Amino acid sequence: MMKDGFAGGHPRPPLSTCRLLTVHRELLVEQVKNTQCILDNLQLSGFFCAEDTEIVLRSATKTEQVRKILELVQSKGEEASEYFVYILHEAYDAYIDLRPWFKEIQYEPSDSVKEIPVKNTDPISKYCKKLRHELAQDTRFITSYAQKEETLLEEFYTDTLMELLSEKNESLGYLDSLDELLGLQGVFNEHAETIFIVGDAGVGKSILLQQLQNMWSRRELPSAEAKLFFKFRCRMFSAFKEMYEISLRDLLFKHNCYPDGDLDDEVFGYILRHPETVLFTFDGYDEIHADFELENLPEVVSPEEKAHPLMLLTNLLSGKLLKGSRKILTARTGTELQSRVIRKKVFLKGFSPENLRRYTALHFHERDYQELVMVQLDANPHLCSLCSIPLFCWIIFKSFKHLRSMYDDFELPDTFVTLTSVFLLLCEVFLGHCSGPGLLKRSTRCPADTFRGGALTLAGFAKLAQLGMEKGGFVFSQDEVSSCGITADDLQLGFLRPVSHYDSCGNPATFEFLHITLQSFLSAFSLVLDESIAPGEILKFFTECEYQKAPHFQLCGSCLASSKPQGKDPFQTNEHLQFANLFLCGLLSKSNAGLLEHLVPLSSLKKKRMVLKSYLAKCVKSHLKGLPRHPTDTEGCKVQVMPNFLWMLRCIFETRSDDVARVTARGISADNIKLTYCNMSSADCSALNFVLHHHHKLLGVDMDNNNISDYGVKQLRLSFSKMTVVRLCVNQITDCSIEVLAEELIKHKVVKVLGLYKNCITDVGAKLIAQIIEECPHLMTLKLGCNKITSVGGKYLANAIKKSKSIFDVGMWGNTIGDEGAGAFAEALKNHPKLTNLSLSANGITSVGGRRLAAALKENVSLHIFWLVQNELTDDAATDLAEALKINSGLRCLWLIDNRFTVQGARVLAEALPYNTSLKEICMKGNQLSEEEQKLFEMETRLRFS
Repeated sequence: MMKDGFAGGHPRPPLSTCRLLTVHRELLVEQVKNTQCILDNLQLSGFFCAEDTEIVLRSATKTEQVRKILELVQSKGEEASEYFVYILHEAYDAYIDLRPWFKEIQYEPSDSVKEIPVKNTDPISKYCKKLRHELAQDTRFITSYAQKEETLLEEFYTDTLMELLSEKNESLGYLDSLDELLGLQGVFNEHAETIFIVGDAGVGKSILLQQLQNMWSRRELPSAEAKLFFKFRCRMFSAFKEMYEISLRDLLFKHNCYPDGDLDDEVFGYILRHPETVLFTFDGYDEIHADFELENLPEVVSPEEKAHPLMLLTNLLSGKLLKGSRKILTARTGTELQSRVIRKKVFLKGFSPENLRRYTALHFHERDYQELVMVQLDANPHLCSLCSIPLFCWIIFKSFKHLRSMYDDFELPDTFVTLTSVFLLLCEVFLGHCSGPGLLKRSTRCPADTFRGGALTLAGFAKLAQLGMEKGGFVFSQDEVSSCGITADDLQLGFLRPVSHYDSCGNPATFEFLHITLQSFLSAFSLVLDESIAPGEILKFFTECEYQKAPHFQLCGSCLASSKPQGKDPFQTNEHLQFANLFLCGLLSKSNAGLLEHLVPLSSLKKKRMVLKSYLAKCVKSHLKGLPRHPTDTEGCKVQVMPNFLWMLRCIFETRSDDVARVTARGISADNIKLTYCNMSSADCSALNFVLHHHHKLLGVDMDNNNISDYGVKQLRLSFSKMTVVRLCVNQITDCSIEVLAEELIKHKVVKVLGLYKNCITDVGAKLIAQIIEECPHLMTLKLGCNKITSVGGKYLANAIKKSKSIFDVGMWGNTIGDEGAGAFAEALKNHPKLTNLSLSANGITSVGGRRLAAALKENVSLHIFWLVQNELTDDAATDLAEALKINSGLRCLWLIDNRFTVQGARVLAEALPYNTSLKEICMKGNQLSEEEQKLFEMETRLRFS
């Protein structure tokens, strides 16, 4: 029944159950919280009589009751003991804390004990079972086009890139799977309780939570402590009136899942006693909208106290209410919370190329379709970039499948594909549902006919979307839907979906758009379609974004409030407004004029287009003129763009206006533009390329710390001819990107700085970078740290550096070139005319490689800064380094932090310092010297241990 591992290579005999209970007695006493279920089953099965139960219940505490049960079942023999363990195993939710123990002992119930039934009489387990059932029902299917369509979550869910961020938003690496989300990896504040998931619209935040909820319902969530799971959509909190007040009990039971019978007191009491077993998910924090003030309301710390639901939410997240429970909160990028509230932060970045291939295979089971789609995607990097966002990919794939089934010649969009064209495709599919399933296949497709035939329907949805956008609302009543002329048949098309009513006041069903981005698209469409809207009024959402400035979110209340100034609504970001602006630009572009002229008079379109182009040109000029400039010694004058600049680029790309692009290009007068930490995606590279195409001077572009990936690099291909500085650090760049860079940079030979730190470059890419070093005569700075370069790639790079007469700064921190690679760099160092800064830190270099590098330093006068931090150098290398220091007069700084030098090695290096007056410091912090030993060198100030 229970296995007990191996000892000394020989299997131990299995423990009897009586003996097992003795060995693990204290663990069982500590973990078993419910005794009633055990007593009920022992008595029902005949192992206990009424007197046995009375004896147990005489004990005052639960732990004493468990000890008494253990004594009694062991006294009754092996069968009773085995059945006791079987109860713990079968009453899953009642004893969920024991799951790791069962796994540890490799529990397998015997056939005889399986014949004895176990009834879970635990009220908490009953409620948990109901929660699991309801979550399973709610999360089994994912959203589809029409209400009648059903798509199983388990058949289509695909993980996205989940980047862990530090408190300062620095990358801590990526999660391998959802199993790690609730773990300790990436925790920067162990006292906080909220896991904060951020990402752009459509990147998969909601579907990730749905997958988590579904996993819990199937008992597949790796956190065994999550005994109770409550899910909420944050936009529900906007549905409550200002005077509406509820208690925490009401929020959990009336607005989530009510316990059957009269168990609410017992269940709620359990929640209060064991908050650590409760997991909440709150989806879409940025979608909360309140048109009343909450700032002056008192904090809610009592679970029985009634308050506005928003105050309950605020105090739950801060840990003031139900402290110890765990929360997962999602929001769009730009939403900010105080770090003290956040336990860990995860940034969703969409599909990686591998994820996209997997998702494609799930959508297209037929091999021919798979190949057709992948060929078209590979031929269009911008379309690939759009497909890296799950929502847009879903739209494109579903549209392809639908239109392919309707028309013989439909293919994915190829040239000039924009986000607007993707949503136009979606609308075409929705409006096509009007024709019904009996429509015969035709040889050609005419989108204009589809839109003309559905013009009134489209206008109704567009009007509803704009009404919601103007009031900051995302949920609509039946009356609001009907007032826009939307019929019951229209509701079947897919634009809107019904949602459960958000309160317990008996309100009728409510509706929301398929996705908030679709609502933004239709709002923009309303501005174009409605002839009563004057040309100047189409800029209303641009004006709103200007008022709110940067898209940052602040929650009212002292516990979570940001120190940044609040906009007009303290609960909202304005990304949905930014998307409306972007779609307005796309709809008014000349490329869509042929479609829209069937819906709107051409004169109206032209007037609105003129107003928009004029406004964009003025905005771009004003923005670029006011950017802060920073002169540098090596890269000329740098200008740091502001967050809204990226939205400007996106809008310009959607307009496809060369005139506005020229104005933007002329406005970039600096030598170098910084687009770092802009949340720039691969699709944004098309927008940047569209503008840089009109920039005729050489330019440095710093795109570090974004989400560009290989797709983005391919889209920038034409712009590399103008780039003197190419910084793509922390961008998921692989060897595929290096192929593009090598081809373009070698062709044009203007690059001076190449930054590729913290990507996914291997030795294959290193060989190509070596070619860039050799072929580009102006390359001075190369940053390749934290990639996957071994000694093989290290040799390629070192040999190229040896030949280069221009390179002076090389960073290789965090690779694995080892001693072989170090030896190659030693050869490069000998008599090098230019190399000034070199980092070979964290490369697995031992004293063997260290001695070769030391020998090379004897023949080098150019190197000023040399970092060998976090390697494995020992005292064996100290003598060689000391001899080199006596001869080398060029070195200014030698960092040997976190190696394995002892006091003997430090003494040898200290004795060499009087022979070298040019060396400013040797840093030896983190080596194997005690504090007392470090004090021996206090007089030698150039030998530093701090």
